[in-house]
Amino acid sequence: MKITVAGAGYVGLVTGACFAELGNDVICVDIDQDKINKLNQNIIPIYEPGLEELAIRNKKEGRLTFTTDLKNAIKESGIIFICVGTPPKENGEADLSYVDSVARTIAEVMDSYKVIVEKSTVPVQTGEEVKHTIKAYNSHNVEFDVVSNPEFLREGSAVNDFMKPDRIVVGCESEKAKKIMQKIYEPLKAPILFTDIKSSEIIKHASNSFLATKISFINAIANICELSGADVEKVAEGMGLDKRIGRSFLNAGIGYGGFCFPKDAEAFIRISEKLGYDFKLLREVQEINSNQRKNFVQKIEKALWVIKGKTIGILGLAFKPNTDDMRFAPSLDIISQLQKEGAIIKAYDPEAMERAKSALKDVRYCNNPYDVAKDADALVVLTEWNEFKQLDFKKIKSLMRNSLIIDGRNIYNPEELKKEGFSYISIGRKEVV
Repeated sequence: MKITVAGAGYVGLVTGACFAELGNDVICVDIDQDKINKLNQNIIPIYEPGLEELAIRNKKEGRLTFTTDLKNAIKESGIIFICVGTPPKENGEADLSYVDSVARTIAEVMDSYKVIVEKSTVPVQTGEEVKHTIKAYNSHNVEFDVVSNPEFLREGSAVNDFMKPDRIVVGCESEKAKKIMQKIYEPLKAPILFTDIKSSEIIKHASNSFLATKISFINAIANICELSGADVEKVAEGMGLDKRIGRSFLNAGIGYGGFCFPKDAEAFIRISEKLGYDFKLLREVQEINSNQRKNFVQKIEKALWVIKGKTIGILGLAFKPNTDDMRFAPSLDIISQLQKEGAIIKAYDPEAMERAKSALKDVRYCNNPYDVAKDADALVVLTEWNEFKQLDFKKIKSLMRNSLIIDGRNIYNPEELKKEGFSYISIGRKEVV
């Protein structure tokens, strides 16, 4: 099949490369000429495991092309996936101007039947607006279908998520579109849930908001564990053994970050408001998440007594491992607050430092964890990269001024660090001093 993917950002690139891997001819389109030039030079602008290899191979084999010419791509394709950004406005609502722009261009250009697929995360009822826009600007008065097909890609495992999905959600209104979507996803051998368009649109926001709720819930439990002397890891283990609950997303820490959870939770609140519902539960989820970062800074302050003039080493900047994404990363808030208190910050991240430099100033970026540890008064873990789990702690201790580790991701065993001579503070577990 000939597919156009409008938008060569995170979702668009992964979607385009994976569809090409499945044997389709894919045209990835973006208005950013510099990005397209880099992609045509085999320079992938984001770090995502497996994506570079996939994109370069399929480009070499002629199934994946990159261009800024959306109009020509539309004419050549039977299916157009809209994967443009829907960034939050100041009030938290999704900015749909890019979606609208692509829809208008499709309407003006298409001269034969097209399936137009919402892949971007959009508010419920966006499908109706896209359909209305295309009808209004349909120059050639040709038949078309609008479909909702939300993405469920996790940064750090996006390629695997696309190729081996738990489910594929498709909202459509015609048998013709349904058959086309079935055919395009058939190679994945995954369950496909067909719904109406509005239900499909809500599924994405509801899913991300529920996962955000699980994270905030276990962080609230972690606070109770600290106050009572219980161990949140054991509590989470016991909860997770219940099949109704499950163990995933029950990891206590400094809260969720990234682009999707914060944006989608806020957008879902605004969507609910417009529909006349006050989503108080989700507001509380946001509040717990925000407070978790503040509480973590207070842990550091308490452990060091005076922060001003102290050197704090930061391990991890990205919002999660296996990505270079710094959007809404907890490290941004935590480091900024520590700097306000007068701390000297050293930091290392395997992939995110270049992106971090534009957002975090007056930080000494280091080449490895041991450079970070040198002369540090405290070592603070903010991202659970595997690299940090295999450190030589004898070497780390010899380099530090003060053998103190404050772990915002609970990646270390308290007793093992105690044996190594460290004071160790984590989330929802007893302090080791």
